[in-house]
Amino acid sequence: MNKVCAIFGGSRGIGKAVAQLLAQKGYHLAIIARNLDAAKATASQLGAGHLALSCDVAKEQDVQDTFEEIEKNLGHVNCLVNAAGINRDGLLLRTKTEDMISQLNINLLGSMLTCKAGIKSMIQHQGGAIVNIGSIVGHKGNSGQSVYSASKEGLVGFSRSLAKEVGRKKIRINVIAPGFIRTDMTSGLKEDQLKTMIPLGRFGEPHEVAQAVLFLLESPYITGHVLVLDGGVQLLI
Repeated sequence: MNKVCAIFGGSRGIGKAVAQLLAQKGYHLAIIARNLDAAKATASQLGAGHLALSCDVAKEQDVQDTFEEIEKNLGHVNCLVNAAGINRDGLLLRTKTEDMISQLNINLLGSMLTCKAGIKSMIQHQGGAIVNIGSIVGHKGNSGQSVYSASKEGLVGFSRSLAKEVGRKKIRINVIAPGFIRTDMTSGLKEDQLKTMIPLGRFGEPHEVAQAVLFLLESPYITGHVLVLDGGVQLLI
């Protein structure tokens, strides 16, 4: 059976690292991003047999059209990775409502919509696996990231509930909660100072998250689980 995986947010950071690893493992990939040129660049780097698409995950019709295009070109989607996300740091009193809405729309609603579309195909074809990328911040909280934290912890509750809904349909839903990972999103952080807060003493690498995604996609008896990859930060809570 062909392994067809839709990776939302697959053009950079964690999503791109996931795409690179899955391509090596023989998956047929749909690299999906808001920026089509970025998606095409990543897909071309992976070699033949992969698809690049643009999608606004907060728009249901966009999401539905994306899945239809994937099925038309690659076959039915049996794996889904939600790595699209944004962060607008700031104290709540200084956060604009539109910035709250955009974070919730992309980080939470977007994953809900992609999961909704994805499980339709998975139910029809008797099984599948979904990995949603959350954040350790959703669990522990962080000053200046209240909205981001809410969106990521909301993703946990959503994923666990959905795992109960679709488990008997042979569909598994899991979450990865990364800590400080060296990506564009963390490029503005002072790593030398922050790594003293991490028991392993360093930031994580995107490829290390990708390895965990592959593990969850291919572990047939794990569902409703939150796998933390934070170098031990949760030990200090």
